[in-house]
Amino acid sequence: MAIATSLLAYAEAVRSWPRPSVPRVPGHGVVPRIHDTAAGMIVEALPSSPIAALYVCGITPYDATHIGHASTYLAYDTLLRGWLDADYDVQYVQNTTDVDDPLLERANALGIDWRGLAAEQTDLFRGDMHSLGIIPPTHYVAVTDMVDEIADAVASLIARGIAYPVDTDYYFDSTAAEAATPWRLGDESHYGRDTMLKLSAERGGDPDRAGKRDPLDPLLWRGARAGEPSWPSPIGAGRPGWHIECSVIAEAFLDIPVTVKGGGRDLIFPHHEFSAGHTAALSDRSLASLYSHAGLVSYKGEKMSKSLGNLVFVSVLTEAGTDPRAIRLALLAQHYREDWEWTDAVLTAAVARLARWSDWAASSVPGNDGVTELRNAIARDLDTPAALAVVDALVATGEPANDELLLAIDALLGIKL
Repeated sequence: MAIATSLLAYAEAVRSWPRPSVPRVPGHGVVPRIHDTAAGMIVEALPSSPIAALYVCGITPYDATHIGHASTYLAYDTLLRGWLDADYDVQYVQNTTDVDDPLLERANALGIDWRGLAAEQTDLFRGDMHSLGIIPPTHYVAVTDMVDEIADAVASLIARGIAYPVDTDYYFDSTAAEAATPWRLGDESHYGRDTMLKLSAERGGDPDRAGKRDPLDPLLWRGARAGEPSWPSPIGAGRPGWHIECSVIAEAFLDIPVTVKGGGRDLIFPHHEFSAGHTAALSDRSLASLYSHAGLVSYKGEKMSKSLGNLVFVSVLTEAGTDPRAIRLALLAQHYREDWEWTDAVLTAAVARLARWSDWAASSVPGNDGVTELRNAIARDLDTPAALAVVDALVATGEPANDELLLAIDALLGIKL
C-alpha cells in the first residue's frame, strides 16, 4: 500500500467503529457497475488489482449524524459489500474534517472548545454508523493528524509554481496546474464557469477575494488568525484548506488512482473537482478512476442541512426505540443517486417491511432462490429498491425463506434477520 510507516500511528490513533460480521455467500458475486460523474455514464467499478480502493469524504463533526449522512455512507457500504461478494478485498479510507470554519463557528456559538465539540460529534457518528451496520473504513483519518503532511504538500505546490500567496494564505493556481498537468478544470463536474462561480460562493469558496489570480482558485492554506487554531509549518503558521486534505490523505493511505472516490452530490464542485486537481499537481496522477455521488435528502420540503436546521438524527430515532435495521431499510428503499424526502411514512413502511421479513425468516429451508437476482440488482448501479423488491416478492409467495438468500440479505443489504 501507499501508506508510509510513519503514518501507521495515525490509523491506530483515530478509532473507527466495530466491523459488523459480513457472511460469505456461496457462489460468486458480480462486480458492481455504478454511475461515474466524470464519464457521465454507468461503468464497471472494476479494481485494477485484487484490492479495491475506496475513498469517501467524511463529516465535519459539529452536527452528526443526520439521515442525509446515513444515506450517503450506506450507499458506499453497499458498494463495498458488492466488491466483497465479488471476492475483492477493500481498502477504504474516510476522513473527518475536525478543523474547519463551520466547526469553529458552531463551537463559538455554543461557547465550547472546538476540539471537544469535534470529539463529541465524531463519537456520536461512530456510534450511529455501528448501530446501522455500516462497514467501517480501514483507515479513519482526522485532518488534525495530517497537518504536517498537508503543509508539506502545499510547500511542494509552491515550489512547482502551482500555488501563490495572498497575504498570509496560499491559493491553488488553476491555470498553472492546467499548463503543467493533464488535469483540466471541469473534467470531473462538466459544469460551466458561471455555475462554478455560483457554487464556489455557496460552498466555502471566496471568488470575490482580492488578490486571487482566478476567482475560482481554492484555498490551500489559511494563515494564522487571532482566535483560530493554527499549526507551525515551513510555509507559516496556519491550517489546511478543505480540498487539499482529501488529496493528501488519499495518497498517503491508498494507491492512486483510487477505484472510486465517493460522496454526496453537493461535493461534485468544488470539492471533488479541486481534490482531483491538487492530486494531479502533486503527483502527476489521477486521484480516482471513477467519481461517484449520492443524492441529497430533504425534509419538510427543504434539503436536509445543518444551516437550515431541518435535520432528522439517527441517534434520536434509535433512542426513541426505532430498530436500526428499519432505518437501514428506509434508506435502502431509495436509489442512492436520487434526491428524495424523508417522511414519517418512509419510516413506517420500513418498520412494516422489517416485520414481514422477520416473520418470513423465522423458519428457513435449504436453497438459493433469489440470490442471483439480489446480486444482479446490487451490481446494477446499486439498485437497492430492486433488491428489496426481490425479497418482497419471495415473502409474498408465502413460501419459507431459504438459507442462502438470508445470507445474501445479510451480506449485501446488511439486514440480519
